[in-house]
Amino acid sequence: MALTIGTPLKPSATRVMLLGSGELGREVVMELMRLGCEVIAVDRYDNAPAQQVAHRAFTIPMLDAEKLRAVIKEVNPHFIVPEIEAIATEVLSEFEQVGIRVVPTARAAQLTMNREGIRRLAAEELKIRTSPYFFVESLAELKGAAEKLGFPFVLKPIMSSSGKGQSVVKSAADIEPAFQYALEGGRGKSGRMIAEGFIDFDYEITLLTVRHGGLGSATGTTPSESQTVRHGGLGSATGTTPSESQTVRHGGGTLFCEPIGHRQVHGDYHESWQSHPMTEKALAESQRIAQAVTSALGGYGIFGVELFVKGDTVWFSEVSPRPHDTGMVTMISQNYSEFALHARALLGLPMPEVKVVAPSASYVILGEGKSQNLSYTGLEAALSDPQVSIRLFSKPEIDGERRLGVILATGKTNEEARERAKKAMESVKIHYA
Repeated sequence: MALTIGTPLKPSATRVMLLGSGELGREVVMELMRLGCEVIAVDRYDNAPAQQVAHRAFTIPMLDAEKLRAVIKEVNPHFIVPEIEAIATEVLSEFEQVGIRVVPTARAAQLTMNREGIRRLAAEELKIRTSPYFFVESLAELKGAAEKLGFPFVLKPIMSSSGKGQSVVKSAADIEPAFQYALEGGRGKSGRMIAEGFIDFDYEITLLTVRHGGLGSATGTTPSESQTVRHGGLGSATGTTPSESQTVRHGGGTLFCEPIGHRQVHGDYHESWQSHPMTEKALAESQRIAQAVTSALGGYGIFGVELFVKGDTVWFSEVSPRPHDTGMVTMISQNYSEFALHARALLGLPMPEVKVVAPSASYVILGEGKSQNLSYTGLEAALSDPQVSIRLFSKPEIDGERRLGVILATGKTNEEARERAKKAMESVKIHYA
């Protein structure tokens, strides 16, 4: 059955409900609107970035099952697209069972909402290499885990985002402060955490992986496990600059974007670049892991698969069943951004030829302060470089540290692009009225 797109705000509308309306959701909204969808943006606070551009908006506590259920019933969407983890995911299963498409699936949203679900899936069911780990709920359990893991190790709440509650425990003296920090930074009331052995990796990447209905197919058939994208030659161990003729080849089922390198501070993304050079063996193993994890989660859409790499050895870290923050670089590096690919995939539309057009980088504009009336200067200086673009997220307020925008830049090499992005970021000044 062919896909039919109606007219927004009319009875024929193809309604897509976005759960979570931050900067990533904002880009998804705009891509869906370009394809004729009516988009309804939901978040826990008013005037979130995606709400500002959607056709309609609702503000509810996203973890309140009854309120989430009520707003879904009111809108009666054709698609529900979770864009954050902090959602009453049990509600998604209810609506999936009555025929509403949850992207990628309700099960994927539930498993990735907390680190325990996805880690057990990857390590225990799929037998994929990960760091050694223990789940703990008390200080005594954490001390026991520390004895087995040794120092340093990483402690994270099983439910958190943007690095909140995450720390590296370097000695016995750090255990109790790290435990308290994880308690304060976690979502929900469980207090459960994951203690992970430290991996001495060379670098970490995000491998954007798209599950889709196949080339020229809008039927929504399940992708075959054997239909896999092969590496197009970019980002090889030689570090050669990709040419415009080098493309990511694809068949029906799974598409891999070129690997994205990134730098995190306290578990939160600050900088990314594409394509990150890798050996052929490491790339093949990264794709194998991404294929296994995303196939197990199922559904259509883009997944951000995070991996640690040392030489030819690859460890699975985490996966997001949605566009990834490090993937914001694709707004300048690829001919189709991760957001455009997500929109196509979830609707069951054919996949395009995806090209990396130039070495590219992104650099976060990070604010720290308290204000409900933010403003910015220095854009003229930042944009004096013709290879630089800016995305300001239009977040309505800040209380502490918050990502407020991103710089995008191209260059002859990744290093040149990164330098351009950083220099432009330093020109932008944030004012807290």
